Amino acid sequence: MYQWRKFDFFEEKYGGKIPDDVTGDIQCFSSGRGKVVIGSNDGSVSFLDRGIKFDSGFQAHSSSVLFLQHLKQRNFLVTVGEDEQISPQQSGICLKVFDLDKVQEESTSSSTPECIGILRIFTNQFPEAKITSFLVLEEVPPILLIAIGLDNGCVYCVKGDIARERITRFKLQVDGRSPITGLGFRMDGQALLLFAVTPDSVNLFSMLAQPPKLQTLDHIGGSVNTVTMSDRSELIVGRPEAVYFYEVDGRGPCWAFEGEKKFMGWFRGYLLCVIADPKTGKNVFNVYDLKNRLIAYSIVVDKFSHMLCEWGNVLLITADKSLLCITEKDMESKLDMLFKKNLYTVAINLVQSQHADAAATANVMRKYGDHLYGKQDFDEAMSQYINTIGYLEPSFVIQKFLDAQRIYNLTNYLEKLHEKGLASKDHTTLLLNCYTKLKDVEKLNTFIRKEDGIGELKFDVETAIRVCRAANYHEHAMYVAKKAGKHEWYLKILLEDLGNYDEALQYVSSLEPSQAGVTIKEYGKILIEHKPKETIDILMRLCTEQGTSNGVYLSMLPSPVDFINVFVQHPHSLMHFLERYAEIVKDSPAQAEINNTLLELYLSRDLNFPSISLSENGLDQDTTDHSVAAAAAKAHPEKRTNADSKDAMEKDCTERQKKGLELLKMAWPSDLEQPVYDVDLAIILCEMSSFKEGLLYLYEKMKLYKEVIACYMQNHDHEGLIACCKRLGDSGKGGDPSLWADLLKYFGQIGEDCTKEVKEVLTYIERDDILPPIIVLQTLAKNPCLTLSVIKDYIARKLEQESKIIEEDRRAVEKNQETTKNMRKEIEDLRTNARIFQLSKCTACTFTLDIPAVHFMCMHSFHQRCLGDNEKECPECAPEYRSVMEMKRSLEQNSNDQDLFFQQVKGSKDGFSVIAEYFGKGIISKTSDATS
Repeated sequence: MYQWRKFDFFEEKYGGKIPDDVTGDIQCFSSGRGKVVIGSNDGSVSFLDRGIKFDSGFQAHSSSVLFLQHLKQRNFLVTVGEDEQISPQQSGICLKVFDLDKVQEESTSSSTPECIGILRIFTNQFPEAKITSFLVLEEVPPILLIAIGLDNGCVYCVKGDIARERITRFKLQVDGRSPITGLGFRMDGQALLLFAVTPDSVNLFSMLAQPPKLQTLDHIGGSVNTVTMSDRSELIVGRPEAVYFYEVDGRGPCWAFEGEKKFMGWFRGYLLCVIADPKTGKNVFNVYDLKNRLIAYSIVVDKFSHMLCEWGNVLLITADKSLLCITEKDMESKLDMLFKKNLYTVAINLVQSQHADAAATANVMRKYGDHLYGKQDFDEAMSQYINTIGYLEPSFVIQKFLDAQRIYNLTNYLEKLHEKGLASKDHTTLLLNCYTKLKDVEKLNTFIRKEDGIGELKFDVETAIRVCRAANYHEHAMYVAKKAGKHEWYLKILLEDLGNYDEALQYVSSLEPSQAGVTIKEYGKILIEHKPKETIDILMRLCTEQGTSNGVYLSMLPSPVDFINVFVQHPHSLMHFLERYAEIVKDSPAQAEINNTLLELYLSRDLNFPSISLSENGLDQDTTDHSVAAAAAKAHPEKRTNADSKDAMEKDCTERQKKGLELLKMAWPSDLEQPVYDVDLAIILCEMSSFKEGLLYLYEKMKLYKEVIACYMQNHDHEGLIACCKRLGDSGKGGDPSLWADLLKYFGQIGEDCTKEVKEVLTYIERDDILPPIIVLQTLAKNPCLTLSVIKDYIARKLEQESKIIEEDRRAVEKNQETTKNMRKEIEDLRTNARIFQLSKCTACTFTLDIPAVHFMCMHSFHQRCLGDNEKECPECAPEYRSVMEMKRSLEQNSNDQDLFFQQVKGSKDGFSVIAEYFGKGIISKTSDATS
């Protein structure tokens, strides 16, 4: 038979006698609501407080208190006792209900609680018998259900509100021969059940049925005081051979404890039992811990009479009114006791069974693990340490097993640490290193893939990737990276470790556009180097196709400018990419930046050709001749010569410049004031690459005509110069005629024979009268290679023309002098001679002139009435006079406007004529000497 270990998990708190205030012999006890209630054979009820001191008492019955129960929901006391008989035929046993909160003051020193209900138990319908057991169930207040077990095998039940006498009485028959030795209520869901025990059977009544249905659970019962209920509402019956547990469906587990059971009870999960020791014959009080199969406390008791639980203690009462209080030790004391005996398994079971907090349980397991580790039982020690995960610092355990070189145990611990999601980056590193050192691919697979498709990985992803990658477990590293969405790591392994460029491109294509763009920026340089065409295809889809398929606005798509950095060493690929993009997208928000970049590529003299073409694996072979040449050179490197390379370079440069000129023109249409590129940058690029055509186009578009002819002058392109001036020097078409003067100056300084060109230039200078002959002579005189014959005809024509002008001017002067002479004579006549007015009609109304009349010196006459208020000036001559005076005032004002004067001089073909006009109109007067 299993021998149960004994421990002192309880201790005697205090002992002594029950106070003398408790009179009579003790018949029954009850506990609850912080007090112990004692019923005596003299009919009194006494209350003891926490210190086992008398608190109060009252006379409940006149003779004896047989049973009592202190209710917990309401402060009621239900008693069964003997009172005086009213008649010989009527029993004196009554049931009383006292409301302990309503104390009725009497003349005596003691106070009696109010009795709110009295009930005669035995009537004609319920014959009298000896009461053997008593139990009260508190239902919904104020309803009580009282069960009274009798020695005739019957159970009398009373249900209802006894205070208002609203009750129902019924009888349950168990056995007509055996007494009821124990009762117990149980709630099974909504069903109320009543256990009834006799010495010969264990029975169960279903109280919902009408009448209640009887079910016999066992044909062996128990005696009085050996029946109790557990905290899980299990019925417990003690017999000499064992202790039996009963559920609603029959007998459950049993525990073999030898000896006659005198008393049974239940306290905080412990079974309390007073057993008659068959060897010594003494009564032994044992506290059984059934979960851990140990005796938590044991003591010999003499003349034992009652047992109850209150204030968290067990109270043992003997027949001589002695009382022993036993209390449970705290968990720390119990564990210290077990640790001293190295009973770690018992300690673990104890803390788990008593639902101690997890930290305390982990502490016990740690100590057990330390004990096993000291005994070099590493496997069992690790099993204990695993149970401490979450409470014990992992480094404590890891250090122990690193020192012991127990890599298998360490691996197990680290696995559990990850399963619980408590692993750090260092733990992940250590675990993966353990796998790789053990070369345990299967466990590595399990660790990496065990959560395939389920939630997030329970370890630090980047740490796992780095460790697997360092140990050359690339597939595992890639799996983790892909599942965790670490695209940059996945591509890093594919490109840098495995060199699998095709798979890398497929992976990038499968990503979301935003993520694909990020990865291309990170690893695009490698992809462009090895797979340029495929990489450009992906970039084109990112920058264009998703917009058409998903209706995304173009401004929301990635810009090609964002990916320029990946083409740093591959300008031809960049040029190809931007050209493809520009063909599809015509109104990109980054069009100016794209055009600027293309111009740089087109106009650059050196693109590292042909090495670039060789590295691009024949990109653009269908569209560019230089790629074909590069591929041929790669196939036959011995045939490549410096001359071939130079020719190919020049050809490539020419083709790119041609594209550059097309772009310059296409991106600056006639309807736009500014081009779709940086014009300053374009000029700098053209100058750096000596790209004459581009410079000429830009200068002409910007109306910088002098810079245009300067380009021709630098190249000594005389024919081009003249053609340019014909196109840009025509004032009738918005040109600048001064270009011909610059061109003449150029020919006068070049120091070579350019007779033909000079004659043609002079034709246009003469036609538009751009320069005076003297300037022409001075300019061309600087060229020693030119003879006078070049300008002989020009000078002759100009002299003839000037002669005609001089003659015309002479005739005009004579005419003006004659007019002036006549005017002066008329003025003198007006001053010295009288005027005779002979007009007979009014100039205004043409009627005969009569007095009063007004005559003016201009020989106009008017009726005074026709003049009105204006008699001082002739209405006919006044407008002309006013216009002359207005002109004079205007000229006087202009004489003070120097800016206007110089502007007219500068803008005129013949500045001298402007000055002469100012003198002629008297605007520039002769300065007077300020000194006087």
